[in-house]
Amino acid sequence: MPEELQPASACRIACLVPSLTLLLVRLGLGPWLVARTGFCIHPADAVREVSKVGGTKDVNMAKLQRLAPTHVLVNVDENRLDTVQALREWRTASGVPLQLVVTHPCGPADHPALLNQLEAAFGELPGVAQAFAAERIAFAAAWQDSLASQAAREDVLCLIWRAPWMSVARDTYISQLLAHAGLMTLPASQGGASGAARYPVLQGDEPWLADVRWVLLPSEPYRFEAADVQAVRRLCPRAECLAVDGEALSWHGGMAIEGLQLVRQLANRILNRQALENT
Repeated sequence: MPEELQPASACRIACLVPSLTLLLVRLGLGPWLVARTGFCIHPADAVREVSKVGGTKDVNMAKLQRLAPTHVLVNVDENRLDTVQALREWRTASGVPLQLVVTHPCGPADHPALLNQLEAAFGELPGVAQAFAAERIAFAAAWQDSLASQAAREDVLCLIWRAPWMSVARDTYISQLLAHAGLMTLPASQGGASGAARYPVLQGDEPWLADVRWVLLPSEPYRFEAADVQAVRRLCPRAECLAVDGEALSWHGGMAIEGLQLVRQLANRILNRQALENT
């Protein structure tokens, strides 16, 4: 067994990323999960008894330390840098350095690499190898299905927040997932490896907003209501607003397969709508 891995009886996993908590359970790692954030709500039956340690951005570090994890899963976009830096200094109850698993999938094509990363950390635990193999097979099938679908090849504005209006840069997971189905997010900007530029703030007076045809309104992190839709229509007067499942759109890992299915359906919906308008 690799030196850095803990014996199965000693492994204690804390996950500070909601989508990865879901994936861990699906991969058979639920029995070793000892801590999660309050946003790690899926699957409900499996995580109900797992201790909560605050949110993704405001982790209760004292409580997390009392739970004595041997491994902590974090994500570049979802967790704070100071949290990650503090965790790098931790040691486990047995005195060895904490195993920090830093994830950063930037698109659906990164899902196999994420599985490899998790298997390197936990593949020696009993009973999980078969679950990893099943996940790879299921994702490969979903990927092939997505390649067979017709792409919409349309620009879309995907809003994730209001006051201020915020969108997504083209190198984020959301944008890369949408681009896989031919839906290119606006503005056409790159956000870099980390930082606020990955989620551009709109001033509301950008000239290109007047020409936007499709606006996507995910159900999270901001839940858009009817009053918000009216405001979006003032922002983009020519646009049609489409409600989107925010979890399937943004939860890399745990919702990677559902995300591929979602964007294929979304692209088909746009194509069908365009066909009706052109008849």
